[in-house]
Amino acid sequence: MNSLRIFLLFALFSVSLSHEPFNSHLLPRPLILEYPHESSDEIRLQCTSWRFGVEANNLGPWKTIPVECAEYVRDYMTGRAYEIDLERVANESAIYARNVELGADGNDVWVFDVDETLLSNLPYYVEHGYGLEVFDEMEFSKWVEKARAPAIMSSLKLFEEIQNLGFKTFLLTGRRESHRGVTVDNLINAGFHNWDKLILRGPDDHGKQATVYKSERRSEMVKEGYRIVGNSGDQWSDILGSEMSLRSFKLPNPMYYIP
Repeated sequence: MNSLRIFLLFALFSVSLSHEPFNSHLLPRPLILEYPHESSDEIRLQCTSWRFGVEANNLGPWKTIPVECAEYVRDYMTGRAYEIDLERVANESAIYARNVELGADGNDVWVFDVDETLLSNLPYYVEHGYGLEVFDEMEFSKWVEKARAPAIMSSLKLFEEIQNLGFKTFLLTGRRESHRGVTVDNLINAGFHNWDKLILRGPDDHGKQATVYKSERRSEMVKEGYRIVGNSGDQWSDILGSEMSLRSFKLPNPMYYIP
């Protein structure tokens, strides 16, 4: 308990010295200030509730997972529950896709995010606390450049079915244009082939919130005559905003939040 208080005091002190304006919603806020006697059960219940808040988009912006939930998130991400949730999303997506009546012009599009949607960066997050550490863009870029992220297998199966059904597949990622080559290599090595477009952040997109950037790219698709029929992403910023898909599917991700 004392170590938790010291950690929170240090976090507050660090924020007070930073150049960013203070925002309490960005701290790893404690879920439980006074542990009950059955603390392990209570922590698990609180962390389950927190993860529900994440997936339902009920929480304010956050930079790290709660300290108390580090073990919970690790167990979820490396256990069967995460796989089951991914498979559920993929199965429901496929059921919807099979019942879409595609236009004869070939302009029906399914948009896919890349990270934690098609490719899994879990090997990176295993080494970085499953979201307990504040995101380090330079460190993550080093991981991206290795092009070793494995496929999320349920998403690969869905991706292939979507293509076989006749949809165009557009990959819309927050990765930088400078990572195009390694992203293409990684996708191909993981089993993804024959997508129609791969859209990455250009120089003018740096600094934009993901919701704004992805809304702008979807607007361009619509202006070009495409119909966005399906959209898959692990962040709410992948699917919210303007020119939303007729139906969107949110994959689970309790490790990080992108506005």
